[in-house]
Amino acid sequence: HLHNKRNSHDYCKKTFVIIKGLSEAKVDKIKEICKTLCDTGFVTAFEVSEKRKNIFKISTGSKRLDKLLGGGLESMAITEAFGEFRTGKTQLSHSLCVLTQLPGANGYSGGKVIYIDTENTFRPDRLRAIADR
Repeated sequence: HLHNKRNSHDYCKKTFVIIKGLSEAKVDKIKEICKTLCDTGFVTAFEVSEKRKNIFKISTGSKRLDKLLGGGLESMAITEAFGEFRTGKTQLSHSLCVLTQLPGANGYSGGKVIYIDTENTFRPDRLRAIADR
């Protein structure tokens, strides 16, 4: 399952602490970073509409998955992947680490990625293999 968390700072601490590897201190730090990255003040519907014009889709590397997701994952969002063991979550995450940083359409010069690994599955050597494809 993929879940998009636009306003992670709005979720209560209990929601995040149940994730293996996230202590209350780490959750507090993540929420504080989210608050600084997201202007949570009052905005009008027009302002939200204007800001959403800057959002674009990032390919997952799979045409079929992109189609299921309506063209790929949204930019400027936090996306959580969860599901059964050995269903491709880590492979998808590793692929997105590479694909998100590549230049794309409409002058997109590549983005930045934060990978939160709660199960110690991050393998930089796998990123290199994906980038070489």
